[in-house]
Amino acid sequence: MKIFAETDRLILRELVADDAEGLFAVDSNPDVHTYLGNNPVKSIEQIKDAIQFIRNQYVENGIGRWAMIEKTTHTFIGWAGLKLVKELTNNHNNYYDLGYRLNKNYWGKGFATEAAKASVDYGINQLNLKDIYAIADMNNIASKKVLEKVGLKFIETFNLEGTPHGWFHLKLSKG
Repeated sequence: MKIFAETDRLILRELVADDAEGLFAVDSNPDVHTYLGNNPVKSIEQIKDAIQFIRNQYVENGIGRWAMIEKTTHTFIGWAGLKLVKELTNNHNNYYDLGYRLNKNYWGKGFATEAAKASVDYGINQLNLKDIYAIADMNNIASKKVLEKVGLKFIETFNLEGTPHGWFHLKLSKG
């Protein structure tokens, strides 16, 4: 199992089939989906399909979201990382998107910021990216703060499936 990054409190590694229950705990919680279209997953099968989809991204794109493992307890607490978005979003495609999602029990403890920073560092040092983008619901103040803490700048508001979202960008000096 490949470890992509480590921080003081986290191991960021590839998602594997054994992460299904932990990921289900995250993505079946309606509170986690408040700013994600209010459509939590209903079955472990949906999660297994999502893990396989992400694992395919590792092969096809060389990158995908990572499991976020809390070091002291070895607990799956969420996911974070970069993914290559090929679909058109806000007049962009083939861009690297920074994202994260945590089990509600771990909100407000700095884990999202820690994982996002490690993801940006990976994009700079391992992928030699020129740009990193991110999207956040305009009402998701916590997520917008995380993006800004790790260096992304708010560019504009755009409509995503009927909801105002912020478009964030980090222009990297490499590349």
